[in-house]
Amino acid sequence: MIAILVFTKKTMKIFYLFLSSVLFFLSCETAKKTSILTTQAMKEQVQIKTFPMNCSIRAIEAIDTNTMWFGGSKGQYGYTEDGGTTWVIDSIQNSKNPNLEFRGIVKTTNAVFLFAIGSPALLFKTTDHGNSWSVVYEENHSDAFYDAIAFWDDLNGIAMGDPTDGCLSIILTEDGGNNWTKIPCTQLPPSAEKEAAFAASNSNIALAENNAWIVSGGGKARVFHSPDRGETWEVFDTPIIQGGKMTGIFTTHFYDEKRGIIFGGDWENQDQNTQNKASTNDGGKTWNLIADGQQPGYQSSVQYVPHSKGQAIFTAGIPGISYSADGGDHWITLCDSSFYTIGICNTGRNAWLAGNNKIGKMTW
Repeated sequence: MIAILVFTKKTMKIFYLFLSSVLFFLSCETAKKTSILTTQAMKEQVQIKTFPMNCSIRAIEAIDTNTMWFGGSKGQYGYTEDGGTTWVIDSIQNSKNPNLEFRGIVKTTNAVFLFAIGSPALLFKTTDHGNSWSVVYEENHSDAFYDAIAFWDDLNGIAMGDPTDGCLSIILTEDGGNNWTKIPCTQLPPSAEKEAAFAASNSNIALAENNAWIVSGGGKARVFHSPDRGETWEVFDTPIIQGGKMTGIFTTHFYDEKRGIIFGGDWENQDQNTQNKASTNDGGKTWNLIADGQQPGYQSSVQYVPHSKGQAIFTAGIPGISYSADGGDHWITLCDSSFYTIGICNTGRNAWLAGNNKIGKMTW
């Protein structure tokens, strides 16, 4: 007997929905399984291709394996959309700040933002791939120095900088970056003496769901947290080395609302591998040192690998690139090439890097 299945439009729709769900689930499971490589496998598989550039680059936005944007010194910015085969590179000139140096960058669906360090603080926006730029935020405080920028979605964004008038500088937008409002110090925890931030890799800010975390260094190494997109703030101490001019937290990343990591150390003693890395499992309220007394030492950029359940992590810094496959408990050094920042693509199998006069593309 031959069974004949008859599909109505309704049953066909249900069948396709079921099939799509199964395929999506399998693809996600495959991504999760393939994103966590053992340290040995990573060391054997990782490859880095380097592209020479004519500026120092600490701000990158890794979109996918083909597309990335960067902002650097000399007012330069650029992007590739074909994996680095060709590059569009240009610069922005501004009479108010003739020596623009970009340390913050973020891309939304329809816009790219570049934030220059120093005073006056100037935040630029383009909606036409850099053919034209407009200044959407300007701050003339003598201590203005913005370190990082990030967006929750296409409308809501945040940028942070060094303290002015007794608190960190934090600005917010709710209209896609056209207008920005600075949070008054009455709504923020006060900064400690000589506490500031480092514009080392555009990763002083981490976002997850409605949360924002901001890290500091210098006189104190602390984590500032907002659970509601900047409406309210609290601050937590960490065990990271602090008190020196160049000590503290240089970078942070959160895998989800609970699991996060901070990295840094002492820029003037980059081999020091104690009190320079810690993790949290409670949204940043408490931090515990990880791999203390083990390499790596100072690092300026850290990021979880997507789909890795918070286990696979990369760091980059002047001493080189490191990798952990167990949530930060153990690390290996992948190479000793100096890079300032790393951005991992959503595929979980490639990343973009940047440093002094170079950009790197890493695959594994």
